Amino acid sequence: MTSGERKRILILGSTGSIGRSACSCVRRFRERFEVAGLAAGSNIDLLAEQVTEFAPSAAYITAATNADALRDRFGGNVKVYDGSDGASGLERIVEECDYDILLNALVGAVGFRPTVAALKRGKRVALANKESLVIGGDYIRTIIGQNQRGAIPALLPIDSEHSAILQCLPQGGADGSVESIIITASGGPFRNQPEEALASVTPEQALNHPTWSMGKKITVDSSTLMNKGFEVIEAHHLFSLPYDKLRVCVHPQSIIHSLVEFHDGAVIAQLGLPDMELPIQYALSWPHRLPIGGKRLRLSDIRSLEFFEPDMGKFPCLSLCIEAGRIGGTAPAAVNAANEVAVDLFLNKRIGFTDIARIVESALKGHSPVKADSVEVIEGVDREVRERVSRRDMVC
Repeated sequence: MTSGERKRILILGSTGSIGRSACSCVRRFRERFEVAGLAAGSNIDLLAEQVTEFAPSAAYITAATNADALRDRFGGNVKVYDGSDGASGLERIVEECDYDILLNALVGAVGFRPTVAALKRGKRVALANKESLVIGGDYIRTIIGQNQRGAIPALLPIDSEHSAILQCLPQGGADGSVESIIITASGGPFRNQPEEALASVTPEQALNHPTWSMGKKITVDSSTLMNKGFEVIEAHHLFSLPYDKLRVCVHPQSIIHSLVEFHDGAVIAQLGLPDMELPIQYALSWPHRLPIGGKRLRLSDIRSLEFFEPDMGKFPCLSLCIEAGRIGGTAPAAVNAANEVAVDLFLNKRIGFTDIARIVESALKGHSPVKADSVEVIEGVDREVRERVSRRDMVC
């Protein structure tokens, strides 16, 4: 692709909050970007609107009946994939669509195979799917090492924390001058709640995040601090740093998104309002910065910036996730699978809030990790742990 051509983007999860913001970025810079393909779960109405607006060559939706409706509406102008045979429809659109950048905003382990498929094609991935690196970071780094061409990174983070780190590091990469990376956390809605009150937390309370508007699963992960543990594992793989150089700091205002400490004592931070459009757009336009209108951060409006050490005892999911990362192999895949099932059980009011950590701990202790060196091994562990967690003796 030459500098004068538009970048073609395949957006997975186009009807979610990240996907909608990505569409806004394309809308702002139609001379720079075009949509090559769109993939959604069940929101056929919004997906159809997006297909009408952006005219992609390909689209995916999970239900075969919805896919048939899209085929009837758009005829042969759009190749429509579906999930009638599991996640392979997602994998096929990634393998067959003509694009330059895959923006993966899927939620959960279902996003892993599409990330792998894109990287094997030598495509750049703008990654919002945490689970890709959490369950398969070692394997993905091997693929990148085999396919990396030149200085252009194959993987660019969309998480605000990792985007902040990327922006703070020299030339976007960690070198010997980095003392530590500090990943900030809002602390979630229960930061100031006494530990004994957490057992009675309801899904409605857990979904009431104080600073960010996100999907249900990641919002619950934020309330348990599990998402921050996932982000530590992601940072380990994205920036090739050992776990003893990765720290978490609670920052309730969510103004500083992450910091990098250098061995001369300098600390560089990236600040901004809690809005995902900046990290999304930066991942698409890297290494260039493009303008975004709207509200700006005004330092005079900030009355205070607070920082606290995370309470690992009160929020054990954070320490369990980091422990799994240190163990390595398939341990993070086991933790992720257990957490996905537990969060779903909690949202459906089948278990309590504190049961999430109990289930994750039981899954980690009961797992014998092996080397995570193939999709089959990683997905096998994912299936086995989900089945084990779903048994009645683990959820009652």
